[in-house]
Amino acid sequence: MATLIELWSYDFIRQAVFAALLASFLCGVIGTFVVVKRLVFISGGVSHAAFGGLGVCYYLGVEPLIGAGVVAIVSALLVAAGGRRWVRSQDAVIGILWSVGMAIGVVFVAMSPGYAPNLMTYLFGNILTVSHGAVLVTFWFTLVVLGFALLFFKEFVAVSFDEEFARVQGVPVGVFMAILMVMVALSVVLLIQLVGIILVIALLTIPPVISLMLTRGFVSVILVSTFIGALMTLGGLALSYVFDLPSGPTMVLLGALLMLPAYLWQRLVRRDFGKPPDDLRAEPQDLVSSAL
Repeated sequence: MATLIELWSYDFIRQAVFAALLASFLCGVIGTFVVVKRLVFISGGVSHAAFGGLGVCYYLGVEPLIGAGVVAIVSALLVAAGGRRWVRSQDAVIGILWSVGMAIGVVFVAMSPGYAPNLMTYLFGNILTVSHGAVLVTFWFTLVVLGFALLFFKEFVAVSFDEEFARVQGVPVGVFMAILMVMVALSVVLLIQLVGIILVIALLTIPPVISLMLTRGFVSVILVSTFIGALMTLGGLALSYVFDLPSGPTMVLLGALLMLPAYLWQRLVRRDFGKPPDDLRAEPQDLVSSAL
């Protein structure tokens, strides 16, 4: 207990805990939509493309996360709006953004005057270096995400499950897809501080995947995902301190370990392995109609 009190007296520990808790909300809300809407590959492309903006801003002496945020938003909207029009496969656009963004970032970081930074910090993150300002930005963004999710929950669910039927029902699909993609892009940028570009997708996807194994219903999946996200981030932070390990990879490995008991519960106790949650079993048209 004395050790915990002593640790809590350090400002960087408090900032890390606050950042981890805020990240758990993003894992629960945004991560659920990422998994259900199957935006995992898009999110990966956005996170790696954002490294290009990060590198350019570092070269210019500007806050790197500003460049990462701008590039992430532009890339997400580009993929969502024009990917299928320009090439035969949207995957090609994502792959191009993925590789070109990383290449630009590495080149500009290498060209930066003075001492070259350690890229490991950007690639794998370090939650212990999160600043008070970054925590405040994450806090306000999390409030905005929760506000949009509560106000337009039915519309987001409808767009996530069946865009065409939602459009027939009068939902402005393009608008809500754009909002969703922007929220995903900014969530990715903010979570980069915790686990880095390489592992950010794991933080967005592992909690919802575990939640889908344990619970039924869209709202329940979000709530359980939030709890799993908190367990991953706080537990990973604690384990990294005890065993002197890097915090980001430790969080992801803890999440991977949590998948095993969730799988066994689904396989042996519920005996519904391979079956989707109740919300996902329904016909898309029925689900969208009930949501609207």
